[in-house]
Amino acid sequence: MTLDISKYPTLALVDNPEELRTLPKDTLPKLCDELRTYLLNSVSQSSGHLASGLGTVELTVALHYVYNTPFDQLVWDVGHQAYPHKILTGRRDQMSTIRQKDGLHPFPWREESEYDTLSVGHSSTSISAALGMAISAGKEDKDRKVVSVIGDGAITAGMAFEAMNHAGDVHPDMLVILNDNEMSISENVGALNNHLAQVLSGNLYTSIREGGKKVLSGVPPIKELVRRTEEHLKGMVVPGTMFEELGFNYIGPIDGHDVNELVKTLKNMRNLKGPQFLHIMTKKGKGYAPAEKDPIGYHGVPKFDPAESKLPKSTGGKPSFSKIFGDFLCDMAAQDPKLMAITPAMREGSGMVRFSKEFPEQYFDVAIAEQHAVTLATGMAIAGNNPIVAIYSTFLQRGYDQLIHDVAIMNLPVMFAIDRAGLVGADGQTHQGAFDLSFMRCIPNMVIMAPSDENECRQMLYTGHKHNGPTAVRYPRGNGMGTEIEQEFTPLEIGKGRVVRQADENQQSDKVAILSFGTFLESALEAADKLNATVADMRFVKPLDEALIRDLVASHDVIVTLEENAIAGGAGAGVIEFMMQEKLLKPVLNLGLPDEFVAQGTQQELHSELGLDAEGIEKSIRDYIELES
Repeated sequence: MTLDISKYPTLALVDNPEELRTLPKDTLPKLCDELRTYLLNSVSQSSGHLASGLGTVELTVALHYVYNTPFDQLVWDVGHQAYPHKILTGRRDQMSTIRQKDGLHPFPWREESEYDTLSVGHSSTSISAALGMAISAGKEDKDRKVVSVIGDGAITAGMAFEAMNHAGDVHPDMLVILNDNEMSISENVGALNNHLAQVLSGNLYTSIREGGKKVLSGVPPIKELVRRTEEHLKGMVVPGTMFEELGFNYIGPIDGHDVNELVKTLKNMRNLKGPQFLHIMTKKGKGYAPAEKDPIGYHGVPKFDPAESKLPKSTGGKPSFSKIFGDFLCDMAAQDPKLMAITPAMREGSGMVRFSKEFPEQYFDVAIAEQHAVTLATGMAIAGNNPIVAIYSTFLQRGYDQLIHDVAIMNLPVMFAIDRAGLVGADGQTHQGAFDLSFMRCIPNMVIMAPSDENECRQMLYTGHKHNGPTAVRYPRGNGMGTEIEQEFTPLEIGKGRVVRQADENQQSDKVAILSFGTFLESALEAADKLNATVADMRFVKPLDEALIRDLVASHDVIVTLEENAIAGGAGAGVIEFMMQEKLLKPVLNLGLPDEFVAQGTQQELHSELGLDAEGIEKSIRDYIELES
């Protein structure tokens, strides 16, 4: 449902940045108020990211007002903060479709708008991309400006510093804006962040440094005093010094909610030469009290009533897989003081809130630093501890070299609890956990498990934790099946699956065996009832249950593999490799994710569209058998 734009008279005048730039400067505060209200009313009806966008309203307006977008290139980091940008760049009336199937993309997306310069989803990429654009703009010589906006959470990642270090070396004309709201998705952590919070001394330092140099530079004794004061203050305020050491001209911090001050500062900085760094202070959730009070809770929201002070509670009694993991951690840590749990800034999403409170000495949030998270676990394992890295499938991609080089080669007992494996739904292409089985299966020493329900998940986590080598348990986003969870821990035999449905021998039909890896088991059983097929819950992607595969191949005419991972290189590919190696020649149908990036939609919509619900599985098998005959 599109909002009535007549209730937002100033915003109604602005359908794109060209129109924004025709407004008198004194109307900008009013525009910001209306934009913030529009954003709140829109997201509360559609669901989506809220608190980040509320914090960037003034910045977005100021950037498009001062810079000649889309000719000037604006790069957003991650994109949670880019909803106001979407509203101001011709997509206002489509905001009700955001994150929905065939609707607006949840993040900046190049195919969607010429104003979106970089398709994003993972954090900390904006400075690298902006540097590439800035170097190119310099060669083009058309006075094109490049700006990247990065949050205080995203700047904790090593990649951001790699990019800044390079920018300081090549010295292009570019602006990096640090949107500092002292809060990424989880509270920020680390020494760098503690320094970023020193606003007062930052202001004092900036005024003494800038004002002092200009006004007092000609008076020798005072000049010396200013120099000493500056050195003293630099010791107190690391951020400015650090960014300057990297070759940037640091300005700030300034108030990120004073739109006219922002416009003035950006205009001043627009024509400065070399790498510029503007540090602005904002409040996540700005202008909406409940989101200001609870910016983590209001980071991503369901549909809700803005008049209510609380978000609606999720219904449904089935626990999420993230909660199963969180409960396992607490129960296991009570028995094992050497358990160390590591997360790269996803405490809430990974179900670790309770653990972080009950076992603070065994909990490590490393900020947005996936590579570091994996190698930190390496160090802990070498020291005799039992580390568990809780990480989303799509974020583990960023720690792949460390997984191979620092964990698997040394055969260390590090367990990866891989959340959001398979299709995650509304976050779209960048967040679908489509590749983890493919990229892990080829690594020697790895044991890879895919639970079919929440009890299997708990027992696999226990099995992995007790195994003396690298293990991974991959489970999907969302709730379980409602299976009863056994509190007692029972280790599974490594590399052993189980037959959960046996075909009726008396029915005349092609004998089909479905080898299910993971949580599609329920749909496989439903399809098998219609087809009279045997179903095996394979449990282990690596090592495969070779004896079970031999038995099923010997007693069935058609083998079907089923997984929520890319077919290319996935579990089904492993089954075929084994069969070919052993000369077990039977027709095999691989069902899984296609060789394309899957766009957003609910998990149910996507499973149905890709033929991975019970109906689709049955149809694919029938079509395949027909083809065979």
